Amino acid sequence: MTRVLIVEDSATMRHHLREALTADPQLQIVGEAADGERAVQLAGRLRPDVITMDMMLPGISGLAATEQIMAEHPTPILVVSSADREELFSTYNALAAGAVDVMEKPRGDDSDADWAVRLRTSVRMVARIRVITHPRARLDRRVTASPPPPAPPVPVPLPATGRLNVVTVGASTGGPAALTEFLRGLPPSFPTPVLAVQHIAASEQFAVAFSDWLGGQTGRDVRYAVDGSPVARGAGRILLAPPDRHLFVRDGLLRLSAGPPRHSCRPSVDVLFESVAEEFGPAAAGCLLTGMGRDGAAGLLQMRDRGAVTFAQDEGSCTVYGMPREAALLGAAVHVLPPGRMAARVAELHTAAVRR
Repeated sequence: MTRVLIVEDSATMRHHLREALTADPQLQIVGEAADGERAVQLAGRLRPDVITMDMMLPGISGLAATEQIMAEHPTPILVVSSADREELFSTYNALAAGAVDVMEKPRGDDSDADWAVRLRTSVRMVARIRVITHPRARLDRRVTASPPPPAPPVPVPLPATGRLNVVTVGASTGGPAALTEFLRGLPPSFPTPVLAVQHIAASEQFAVAFSDWLGGQTGRDVRYAVDGSPVARGAGRILLAPPDRHLFVRDGLLRLSAGPPRHSCRPSVDVLFESVAEEFGPAAAGCLLTGMGRDGAAGLLQMRDRGAVTFAQDEGSCTVYGMPREAALLGAAVHVLPPGRMAARVAELHTAAVRR
């Protein structure tokens, strides 16, 4: 039995959530909260297996409630949010603060037909994820912890070509926080184009706002890739796969495709990694971050086989040690590191290549 706490200020929306969840006998609603303070109290007292969290709450916001819960009573959180721009930014902040996934509220159109089924599926999936006290909790000293020891100086071999023409990154569940940490770890003047796939299980409107949020979090020029643009023109930029489109490289150009999903994903990390392996071979670096499933593992192995320098996120820093684990099992990753240290190694590659 999966025990669920509903956090939602609208009585109508609470009814929708309650009705959808009680249709599954394996889901038990153990409490409901209409404001952030009550959500934090019930999370501590009831210790649910999963929380559905609204962002726009009276009193403390859904974001503040998420931060406090992840600091004091770490619990898997599914954000159930609308596509309002202000709420979208709060949603991504909540994901960076430790919430696991996001689902859009009913929109009142044909897309609502399977909304209840999707909600139940998401709640069951999120409840299975092991969560930990989130580092953001330390910012206001709710939790004290010793800083991690510095990484030992492990030299990163240069690509065989001596050049680094492109960096690729793939992420899924837990990715917004990991991708933010990775990009913040790169030098401000890092010139190599970074091509990224982030799985976002929400509507196109949700996904489109992600580039603006990520740019604001990292101070980077983040935008969605445009079909037919030269990769080299992306120097100094972070180029994301657009919603529901594969991103790949062919003949030095960025290409977008509505081809079949890979591992139930479109965009797929494997599609990007495999194309970069073919196009750039040893003049590339591949980074696979946190996520559920195995998308990206085979593509990372292909990159390594073609001479690229490859990285996978370590288990201790992952929200979900799924995709990086598959890469480790395949022997696809040369280096296994948390995102910030991964970025430092990538920066070393660029610096060494320039000096050569």
